[in-house]
Amino acid sequence: MIHSPSSSASGRSATSRTTSRAKTSVLVSGIQPSGRLHIGNYLGALKNFVDLQRSGEYQCHFFIADLHSITEPFDLREKHRQITELSADYLAAGLDPKQSVLYVQSHIPAHSELMWILSTITPMGELQRMTQFKDKSVRQEENINAGLFTYPVLMAADILLYGARTVPVGDDQLQHLELTRTLARKFNAKFGETFIEPKGLLTKTPRVMSLKDPLKKMSKSQPEGCLFLDDEPEAIKAKIARAVTDSETTIAYDPEKRPGLANLLEIYAALTHLEPRAVAAEFDGESYAELKRKLAGLVAGYFAEFRAKKRTLLSAPSKVTAIFDKGSKKATKAAEAKIAEVKRRVGFSA
Repeated sequence: MIHSPSSSASGRSATSRTTSRAKTSVLVSGIQPSGRLHIGNYLGALKNFVDLQRSGEYQCHFFIADLHSITEPFDLREKHRQITELSADYLAAGLDPKQSVLYVQSHIPAHSELMWILSTITPMGELQRMTQFKDKSVRQEENINAGLFTYPVLMAADILLYGARTVPVGDDQLQHLELTRTLARKFNAKFGETFIEPKGLLTKTPRVMSLKDPLKKMSKSQPEGCLFLDDEPEAIKAKIARAVTDSETTIAYDPEKRPGLANLLEIYAALTHLEPRAVAAEFDGESYAELKRKLAGLVAGYFAEFRAKKRTLLSAPSKVTAIFDKGSKKATKAAEAKIAEVKRRVGFSA
């Protein structure tokens, strides 16, 4: 992960200046629209997107992964709102349509077309060994659909369609990226040089745990233990005040024996670019109540500009939609050129 110190979620800092180096490497990544983003989503993905954009090293493509999102149970009435809200999250966090291509996956048919073509060269065995499919199958036993199984092929299409050389990934996504590289090699060997084999940009993804149950990851399914990016200060204060800690009286960083306290220290550290042990040292001799009070103030202040920008953006949702429609048209030009090449390779067009 490329770090860029900032005083807020919109990333104001002296390091936000882009470099003068030519942007020769296309970078692609996306987030599923499946509800309000929380601080774990921000630290694990969205903040990294903004840092990568501001590095000046990449032609950044960031998309709303709505095709991926329907592999899991969803509310049809909510889907459009979720797409608009995530679009506003992207913009409020600091993604800039003048610097990055921002688009909605489903607006570009080439994603699905390429996914189908790639699926014909994807061995079943490769998909059967995907750990994320196994994990999700356990979580949603009543909806183990074919899309969930072929999800990595669509992800490969998302990447290969734009000639991405770089893909920011966490450890849990390396298996999918390796499949993407495998499919690129197989297609090139069978039909001729067409795709670039992308390389992973391994990112350090902080594991933010639930405030209510620090042994489980923070999840929107448990809102009382979740710090949403657009939570108001009073809500943040109340949730952190009720956060599970332990019966000790000293502040020390011990993730194994004191996971609740460690989670609070890790959140504080991630927003201040310190190590958790350094944060613990800062609060040596302080009470849990004081740590929670200062953490609540830190979180509320860090996301203040984000909240204000998101409110403004959602007060005129048609403008948000227009930004992503424009980005989708730009992405479509590149995608259509590549899918036309692919079709020629496999003999579909004159």
